Amino acid sequence: MSFFLRRVRHHQEAEDLTQEVFARLICRESAQAPLGDAYIFQIAANLLRDGARRWKVREEYRLMSSGLEDSTPDSLDPARIVTGRAALSSIVAALETLPERTRTIFVLYRLEGVSMDVIANSFGISKSAVKKHVMRAMASLIARKRESE
Repeated sequence: MSFFLRRVRHHQEAEDLTQEVFARLICRESAQAPLGDAYIFQIAANLLRDGARRWKVREEYRLMSSGLEDSTPDSLDPARIVTGRAALSSIVAALETLPERTRTIFVLYRLEGVSMDVIANSFGISKSAVKKHVMRAMASLIARKRESE
């Protein structure tokens, strides 16, 4: 318990961690060799490490989710809306320049989430042909984006 108190500084958390060490010791196979202090302290150190990892993940999630709150519809300014609409219209224009079959395959795969196998069966082509259509569409869209910049 004092091992944990020196590291976490919260009495309740130290108690919980101490109980977890004992729970892990009880669950351990009794046929093994007698336990040493080093083994028990290694369990305790591992629990602290695991707790720090969990705290880090939760903190990163909290920071990420707080950033999402800033993008509510109320916080959008008109300039941002105009910029977004212009970008969307340029993508639509770039899609319209593609051959119809390539555009359809691209939209089905990238926007609708249809699998390549289903698309290949629908169009009567191979899966690699579907990949080539998607890659051609991507290359064309990237080239158009670079031209507009």
